[in-house]
Amino acid sequence: MRYVIGSASEFEDRGRRIVRVGGREIGVFRFGERFFAVRNRCPHQGGPLCVGRVFPLMVADAPGAVRLEDQMLISCPWHGWQYDLETGNSYAPGEPHVRSYDVRVRHGRELTESGEQPAYVVETFNVSVEDDYVVIDA
Repeated sequence: MRYVIGSASEFEDRGRRIVRVGGREIGVFRFGERFFAVRNRCPHQGGPLCVGRVFPLMVADAPGAVRLEDQMLISCPWHGWQYDLETGNSYAPGEPHVRSYDVRVRHGRELTESGEQPAYVVETFNVSVEDDYVVIDA
């Protein structure tokens, strides 16, 4: 199923929004032109994962030589477990991953030509679409 969750311009850079999609809470995050979406439930003990701290992966090639990667992580606010925002993989060995979702930005014209409608539209009219929308495949 595909859900249109809002205009891309409504998402602040380095911001997040928790939406309800198909009965599930999903956190949608924006970093520059990149969007990520993960389930708002930590697989460890069910904590509200998407209100946790988000930060880039830090790598040290040598003592004192730390650099930041493009890979973004989220830390559960309950117990600090960390997950990759793109893949949902856990950084605790052998632990389950969090469900991640494909998320992309599509121009409004593409949505109307494909027959998809934003989930918040109650009544439709012939209009021109001139904005980009964030879409989740769940």
